Amino acid sequence: MSTLIFDIETVGEKWNEFDEITKTVLTRWVDKIARSDEEKNNLLLDIEASLGFSPLTGFVVAIGLYDLERKKGVVYYAGEEDCEDKIEGLYTYKQRNEKEMLTEFWEGAQHYDTFVTFNGRGFDVPFLLHRSVVNGVKPTKNLMEGRYPSQQHSCRHVDLQDELTFFGAMSRRPSLHLFCRAYGIKSPKEEISGDDVAELFLCKKRFRDIALYTPVM
Repeated sequence: MSTLIFDIETVGEKWNEFDEITKTVLTRWVDKIARSDEEKNNLLLDIEASLGFSPLTGFVVAIGLYDLERKKGVVYYAGEEDCEDKIEGLYTYKQRNEKEMLTEFWEGAQHYDTFVTFNGRGFDVPFLLHRSVVNGVKPTKNLMEGRYPSQQHSCRHVDLQDELTFFGAMSRRPSLHLFCRAYGIKSPKEEISGDDVAELFLCKKRFRDIALYTPVM
């Protein structure tokens, strides 16, 4: 068995670079529910802040990979300067643009039969698939093949959020941080959260910090 654990980080496009039709499509519901100008402004800010959650309005800025058997990992991350690949601890850090990240991810995926994510079926994999189409990159594994283990034949995708909530039997879907806290495991979300990534990338240009946040083990 060869097992690959992975996670992605995403950022939304800049609002002022959208065409007017796209802005209208994204905001037309706001006027219908906003009860004041303040509420309207807050809703508009929420929309802008959530652009990175959709592969139609956002893009991949980092992919963290960890080979469970070999105990080695790779972090692909976007940046604006030319940086050579660098090994730190268990991880090799590789600066790539989005198309290069996706190409190398799918090329590497061919060598694994088991994939582990947290909410990968609901977020990471659909995002990767859509962004792969946008970039003209062909996926090599069907990571959306059946939600349940008995339905997965070409490879196994273990989505820990599904497993830990007993495939939706729990009424709530706790975050990875809460599961880590309950089980006494160091949380990967203690120093930087996913909500911070957009600001680090677009405003502060702290590409290296995003890369250091992305490792999955």
